[in-house]
Amino acid sequence: MTDRRLWSYKEIAAHIRVQPDTVRSYRKHGLLPPPDHVEGGKPYWYADTVRAWVASRPGNRGRREG
Repeated sequence: MTDRRLWSYKEIAAHIRVQPDTVRSYRKHGLLPPPDHVEGGKPYWYADTVRAWVASRPGNRGRREG
């Protein structure tokens, strides 16, 4: 099953337990995948994109979804 919900910085931050500004910094430094969708100048990512990125991140210590 695919999860096509769009997540903003806020949802990504909650998923990886950091502040939204940290996620913005990740994007600024090229550490976040390109957005799947941009609306009104705001980037959004599919939940599946974020989960795949989290699973492949260096330093990922097997965090479980909450």
